[in-house]
Amino acid sequence: MPAKANGQGKTLMVQGTTSHAGKSLMATALCRIFAQDGLRVAPFKAQNMSLNSFVTPDGGEFGRAQAVQAEAARVAPTVEMNPILLKPEGRRRSQVVVMGKPMRVASAREYYEMKLRLWPLVTQALDTLRRHYDIVVIEGAGSPAEINLKEHEIVNMRVARYANAPVIIVGDIDRGGVFASLVGTMALLEPEEQALVKAFVINKFRGDASLLDSGFEMLRERTGVSVAGVVPWFDDIHIPEEDSLGLDAQYTQAGRARRGGQDGDCLDIAVVRLPHIANFDDFDPLRQEPRVRLRYISGVDDIGAPDLIVLPGSKTTVADLEWMRRSGIADAVLERRRGGAPIIGICGGYQMLGERILDPDGIESTDAETAGLGLLPLTTTFAATKTTHQVRGRVALARGLLAGCDGGAISGYEIHMGRTYGDAAAPFRIIERSGSATDSPDGALDADGLTLGTYMHGLFHNHSLRRALLMQLARRKNITLPDGAILDLDAEYDKLAALVRCSVDMDAVYAMAGIGGRSGSANVRSGV
Repeated sequence: MPAKANGQGKTLMVQGTTSHAGKSLMATALCRIFAQDGLRVAPFKAQNMSLNSFVTPDGGEFGRAQAVQAEAARVAPTVEMNPILLKPEGRRRSQVVVMGKPMRVASAREYYEMKLRLWPLVTQALDTLRRHYDIVVIEGAGSPAEINLKEHEIVNMRVARYANAPVIIVGDIDRGGVFASLVGTMALLEPEEQALVKAFVINKFRGDASLLDSGFEMLRERTGVSVAGVVPWFDDIHIPEEDSLGLDAQYTQAGRARRGGQDGDCLDIAVVRLPHIANFDDFDPLRQEPRVRLRYISGVDDIGAPDLIVLPGSKTTVADLEWMRRSGIADAVLERRRGGAPIIGICGGYQMLGERILDPDGIESTDAETAGLGLLPLTTTFAATKTTHQVRGRVALARGLLAGCDGGAISGYEIHMGRTYGDAAAPFRIIERSGSATDSPDGALDADGLTLGTYMHGLFHNHSLRRALLMQLARRKNITLPDGAILDLDAEYDKLAALVRCSVDMDAVYAMAGIGGRSGSANVRSGV
């Protein structure tokens, strides 16, 4: 049995009955609530599997969800908050990122055998956070009841037992079977693990919560655990999603994200849904813009006649480019571009826009050379060293899509392997990387300014650039856009915290965490 953690900070753990049950959002809400109440709080997730990643100020890579939670907690992100990140590459293989740096690419079996050797790094990271914060909100992964994987798991109950952390288990009622899921989860835990579970939270409920009361009573009778609250379904709070399950739920249906107006007076932006799409929260600001229809396309029949096509980031550029060719999407994209449709490529999508992708060392592919889409005169050569930086820069070439942006300040982050070079003009100048001054070009822009590539994630989060780009698209379509959305993630965290405060018995949550008298929570219907 793991030894107890010897840090001083309190801990509270959020686990779930399934993936996408709401663990990340609940952890985010708790981080903001504790911060609002004057506590120093940090998020923690021992192992994250996601293609959505972020970069710390000192250049370490970790899960995007923990970056969001750190922002909600009003603290700077550090790699200790997510010591192990797995980035799937296909063929049951993942890049293993440990304490912010790539360690190796491993098969599922190889990583399974590595996990317990990595366990000391997990405990060290958690102990470090506990020494520096009043409370650490720990997020689990998947389900703690995966009995076939339990012997080597390092993210759920092994962490809870190490930290002696009280556990809240979240169940997704929208999927159905939430009571069976909660009872079944408890039944498959060991007695000492069951003792750590202090409350259930029902998530994504639609309807009259009083109808659940009899179910709560039976849950308490069968498990000895009460329901601390019921969080209603919502679609008006915009927090970046952790994985593509959220993407599927929100955006893959054409037109789901249209915000007002008819098709003719909306901008239609199509993002190619690559099999290994990465950092898709790059496009969250676009879906919040009025009269902008953001949709994800995965087949030729989905493309239509968009006003802008976006090739997003990818963990496996070559494999996803070949998928585009097999599916016919590559030819359709080229046809739309010849017809005048603008195209933006970000990171892996930027690499695809060039003429050649070289991989002499087999970093990503067994093919030493792959033909790109040929829309920009560029060559990309993969390298073993990963580039990870937070960056600041400015617009250096204001034409086409970037008309009116000359000299405008921009910021974002880079996560890529390899170097892209060629004769195309660079639209951006980077003036700072990971806090150090620099002066280097980024990206490429073609002669008419309608094919744009960049390594910068977070490009559309820059309000002035985003609005200028959308206005250029609107002029091309001869439509008028209303005033743009002002993105305020801080306000979204406050809205999420308010929703959870009025839905969950926070006095009970504070009590189980060993902290008293700060919650200010409203009375909620629950079994606590």
